[in-house]
Amino acid sequence: MQEMERTNWTSVSYFILLGISTQSEEQIPLFVLFLFMYIINVSGNLVIILLTISTTRLHTPMYFLLSSLSLADIGFTSTIVPNMLFNIFSDMKTISYIGCLTQVYFFISFAAMENFLLAVMAYDRYVAICHPFHYPVVLTRRLCAQMVVSCFMLSHVHSLLHTLLMTRLSFCSDNKIHHFFCDLYPLMKISCSSAYINTLVIQTEGVVIINGALTFIIISYAYIISAILKVPSAIGKRKAFSTCGSHLTVVAIFYGTLTWVYFRPLSSYSVAMGRIMTVMYTVLTPMLNPFIYSLRNGDMKAAFRKCLTRIWYSSLK
Repeated sequence: MQEMERTNWTSVSYFILLGISTQSEEQIPLFVLFLFMYIINVSGNLVIILLTISTTRLHTPMYFLLSSLSLADIGFTSTIVPNMLFNIFSDMKTISYIGCLTQVYFFISFAAMENFLLAVMAYDRYVAICHPFHYPVVLTRRLCAQMVVSCFMLSHVHSLLHTLLMTRLSFCSDNKIHHFFCDLYPLMKISCSSAYINTLVIQTEGVVIINGALTFIIISYAYIISAILKVPSAIGKRKAFSTCGSHLTVVAIFYGTLTWVYFRPLSSYSVAMGRIMTVMYTVLTPMLNPFIYSLRNGDMKAAFRKCLTRIWYSSLK
């Protein structure tokens, strides 16, 4: 019986990405919206990276980590959005099997990179606020570089594990993915073979990776808030909270949507709601990050104004 079932399976060489909407009248508004969000995301994060490199005052661990997060955000959305924009007006809307697995790999690696970097940034704020006099000694350039490299390596090991597990799944002749990119749950939904191992690893190893970083962030901020409350002046408290507010906002959006999408049984996964929540942390959050960090940060705003002034004067010459 099992041999007969295997012969009825078709080994697919490509998938069809149905996208966010199949309604033809919605294609142009969706294209304009996501193109606008992608341009804002890339340009905003590039501004943060360039300002950090060009401004001496921003050559600190905090801004080095922020620029690393911006680079991860650019990679995160670039893995998904350009292909999605192309497919909106494509008749075929196809992606090869290898291309799909490649997208899965880089999507997971950049998501994990952002996860680890948010934890490292929480540690940076913890040392800066709880041990300000030791900050230059503890968070050296070498340590920051080592932490970012470690984040990079761990994220790729994590991604490789889940991508290799996807290769063990078989797919039937129905190769239509009800999503705008190759994500884990939508792929597992159309698999002909059991995705039990994949789901188990997501909800064990994935929980350790994601919730481990989140727990570290929560503990760091418990110490930070305790230290801030001991500051005697209201101005000092306000300044300390302002340096943490941006990071906490990003953490809340990123982990809230990520947890909702992945850490639930495959049977209860809603494709329609999953698409909406995925847009939140794959497109919207990376686009908002530059605004969240720059608008609440005096040093970043000052560096941006100084850069604009230099450009203005050079254009007048």
